[in-house]
Formats: sequence, C-alpha cells, structure tokens
Amino acid sequence: MAKNTLLIDGDMVVFQITSSHEVEVRWDDDIHTLHSRFSDCWESFETYLKDIKETLDANHCIFAFSGSDNFRKQVLPSYKANRKKSRKPLAYKRLVEEISLHFETDQKPTLEADDLLGIWATNGEYKNAIIVSDDKDLLSIPGRTYRLGELHEITVQQADKYHLTQTLTGDVADGYKGCPGIGQKKAEAILQPCEWDRVVHAFEGAGLTEQDALTQARVARILRASDWDNVKERVNLWHPN
Repeated sequence: MAKNTLLIDGDMVVFQITSSHEVEVRWDDDIHTLHSRFSDCWESFETYLKDIKETLDANHCIFAFSGSDNFRKQVLPSYKANRKKSRKPLAYKRLVEEISLHFETDQKPTLEADDLLGIWATNGEYKNAIIVSDDKDLLSIPGRTYRLGELHEITVQQADKYHLTQTLTGDVADGYKGCPGIGQKKAEAILQPCEWDRVVHAFEGAGLTEQDALTQARVARILRASDWDNVKERVNLWHPN
C-alpha cells in the first residue's frame, strides 16, 4: 500500500515548538529576560517530524505557512484584529526559515496556513493525503485530518455542516461573531436539515440580513480547491449552492 502524504500546519508546529523552548531568567530583583536555543528547537522539530511520519505511515510531507495579508480582513475588518499585539515566540522566524530550506513548504500572501491545507487536500494532487493540524477549523475540510492524536475521516456532508455550524456560532478567538444567541446546541437544531436557507432564517430572526450571514460564512470558510483560482492566485469568495 502506498504511504501517506502529510499536509502539515507549519504555523502551529513552529509556534508550539518555539514557545516550549522559551526560558525565563531572573538576573536580580529588577531584571528578567527570555532566551531560547535554536538547536533545542531544531532537535524538537526533527523528533516531531520523525514521530508523526511513523505514526501516520508517511514518506512525504509539505508545510503550510500563513501569509501576512489575510483576505478575510477585506471581507470583515474585525477578523483577528484582537491578535495584532500578540508576539511570536523567540526563534519562530528562524525555525520557519530553516524548515523552508530543508523541506517542501508554501505560503501565499492572502491565505492562512489552514487555507493552503484545505486547497491541497481537495485538489486531487496528493494521493493518500492527511491534514495534520490541531485546529478545529480543519474539520470543515472533507478527507482525512489528524487532530489531537485522532484521525478523522470527514465526508463532504460533514464538512459542509461544520462550515455552516461555524457560520452560526462564530469564533470569538478569530474575531467573527456568527449569529447572536446561537451556540452549538442551537446550531445543531437549526441545521436539521443542513440548508443555507435555515442559516439565513436564523440571522433574520436575530434582526440581521442574508448579507450578514454570507459575510460570516465567508470568513468561516476554510478554502477548498474550488474556492481558489490557482492561475490568478485569488480567492473565489464562497457562495451557497
């Protein structure tokens, strides 16, 4: 049987490794500093890669990294606005550079790493592909996703429902609110059956419009191959069927 190809969330791997190797030093009662050793970060990365390839029986991997000009900010200016002041861990940029020197990586200016993973997983280019990411948003991509130590087999119907669930519930961490008053249980009830008209009805019931619902759906959407123009390298904003 052919081995698997791993589509890896490079943002998450690099963040987890470099943040784990930050060390605080208290020099006296007044001065505290942070430092990290890049050699320790690289050793942890090599261990991680060896283990994940063995666990998922893979012989090929590709790392996705986020660009700096996310297209969602044009759709909804508040998207991830709360993260502007957060800093990257020490050695983050260096580790990205080194991974890019030694392994296959990609980055598009307007896309998040999640979007690249979603496009790769659905464009038919990679056989036996498995997305590797702990981000719950990747559950909206049909195919196989390895998350928090569990391999998920996700159908198109399940992926579509997860996308509309996110549209209704929003994601405070990412800066989009969804439909006011809708949590997971209410979203589950609304999406019986899973239809766009039911999403619109929920938004209108909250005093909003179909355009409000569409805006939330577009920022909640992790891109698939059909949402990306590979020739012009631009996003095809999501529309309900």
